Amino acid sequence: MNITQESLEMSNKQAKYENRYGDVYTFTKQEDGSVLWEGNFEHCRFGWPNVYKDAYQQYCKDVGSQGGHPMHIESFKEQVHEMLYNENDEYVGPGPITAQYGQLVYSDTKTINMVDPSGGPYLSTHTNLGERFDSEELKGLCISSFKRVDTGYLIETYGEFDHLADTKIIGGIINTSYDE
Repeated sequence: MNITQESLEMSNKQAKYENRYGDVYTFTKQEDGSVLWEGNFEHCRFGWPNVYKDAYQQYCKDVGSQGGHPMHIESFKEQVHEMLYNENDEYVGPGPITAQYGQLVYSDTKTINMVDPSGGPYLSTHTNLGERFDSEELKGLCISSFKRVDTGYLIETYGEFDHLADTKIIGGIINTSYDE
C-alpha cells in the first residue's frame, strides 16, 4: 500500500497509489459512488469470471436421471477444476467431474472481474477499496465490476454492508424476505 503524501493533500474524493515501478494510479470517487481508476495500463493483465451454468445443469440432469442428488453448486465449482496427482506429486489427469463437465465451463469475456497492472495494484471483484488503500474516502466501497474507459477503468461499487439493507430481525431471527 504505497499511498503517497501527495495523496493525503489531494481532494478528499481521491486517493493516489504508487506501485513498485513508480507508476502512479489515482482513484477518484464519482458522484454516483463509482470510482474512476486512472494510470498506466500498458502492461496489464485482466480476468473474466467463469460461467458454470451449462456444466452444472448438465451435471444435475445426469445425476438426477440416475436417481441421485447433485452436489451443491459451490462444491461443483471446486470439483470441476480438480486435477489428480500421484504419490510423487506428478500430474495424472483431470478429476472425474472435470473430465466429464469441464469443457462446458467457459469465461464470460464481456465481464471483467480482475485487473492487475504490472507492478500493481491487483484488484478484483469484492475487494474493499477503503481497506486496500487505507482511504477514508473509499471506506466501505467494494468492487462489483470494472468497465474500461479511455483513461483506465470505471469501478462500479457497492457498500460493504449493503447485503444487510433488506434484513429485519424478528424475535432474534433474521428475516430477509418480508414486506413492510
